[in-house]
Amino acid sequence: MTGTTDIFEKCSRFTTARDLQRAGLYPFFRVIESAQDPEVVLNGKKMIMVGSNNYLGLTNHPKVKEAALEAVRKYGTGCAGSRFLNGTLDIHVKLEEKLARFMRKEAALIFSTGFQVNLGVISAIVGKDDVVIIDKMDHASIVDGCKLSYGEVRRFKHNDMTDLTRVFGENNGRGKMLVVDGVFSMEGDICELPEAVKIARNFGARVMVDDAHGIGVLGKTGRGTAEHFGMEDQVDLIMGTYSKSLASIGGFIAGDENVVHYIKHFGRSLMFSASPPPASVAAVSAAIDIIESEPERREKLWKNTNMMMQGLKDLGFQTGPSQTPIIPVIVGEDEVAFRSVIMLQEEGVFANVAVSPAVPPGKALIRTSYMATHTDEQLEFVLAAFKKVGKSLGLI
Repeated sequence: MTGTTDIFEKCSRFTTARDLQRAGLYPFFRVIESAQDPEVVLNGKKMIMVGSNNYLGLTNHPKVKEAALEAVRKYGTGCAGSRFLNGTLDIHVKLEEKLARFMRKEAALIFSTGFQVNLGVISAIVGKDDVVIIDKMDHASIVDGCKLSYGEVRRFKHNDMTDLTRVFGENNGRGKMLVVDGVFSMEGDICELPEAVKIARNFGARVMVDDAHGIGVLGKTGRGTAEHFGMEDQVDLIMGTYSKSLASIGGFIAGDENVVHYIKHFGRSLMFSASPPPASVAAVSAAIDIIESEPERREKLWKNTNMMMQGLKDLGFQTGPSQTPIIPVIVGEDEVAFRSVIMLQEEGVFANVAVSPAVPPGKALIRTSYMATHTDEQLEFVLAAFKKVGKSLGLI
């Protein structure tokens, strides 16, 4: 290979993860040996889980599991093809009809992952003469969907409506779509949707909301950020995932029928990916039924959220702008965040870590998130662990 550059050279130069492993501070790819319940098993040890997006506690619900098992018995384990060709089952269509009704839209379209929804929808809708405008803290799948489009990508400062107005003003006279997270996944704050939609409409733009962390959590009936603000009829496209409140894996887009029809025929991540497996589809359908029939789950989720928000603040931790069951504990430097999470693990608490570039430099955090199925005793245990670790590291 004389005179050439080995494309694999970057792999051997990457030492960050191995350095963390050697230091005993590596918090990723931890192997869980049980279901995503409030209590999990890690390396044979029981721990309280506060790092899961299983907000309503449905991933291990008997009705959800039985629906998945029944689907496997009838349809098998996979579809052996894409939705576009041989991979559309009757249960796919029925779930799309149910999701459209649940989201109060004309139509819905389901994908194999939530990531693929944003890849397929944004790249299909945003053409070479168009501009897509996104929040600087939007999810990576939105960013990648924008990269796959042929349009121009413009960002505005996080939840800054003055900056959003500026960006729109610089791109007048073109086809425009605003894409925002409903709930931002790292710090748990909610999009300033009423003002964002107003600004978008003033410039003739369409609006898409990624509501992965809002569905099942926000709104009077759990229909997400748009319902939370009473704006369901003012948001053009709502994207959702199954891997949070809906207890499975996959995702969907909901909107006007003609727009969904277009995405069906131009969304490459739909057309060239295998269909969602029957078990996943059936699990989601059962989860929607539970969300509608058991509103007390959402009430318990918010009770737990409020308990932890107040408890962490009372201990002296910085919890940032969170307004949801995602509660960050901001610790500052990356190494402090790594050390904090490992120490919490030693105390019997499973939490996540977020460092740059997922968050701004110097704003590293411990990302916690809560479930409707956590007990008061479990949450008190978590607060005690945070108190011990926080004092040990000088955070409180």
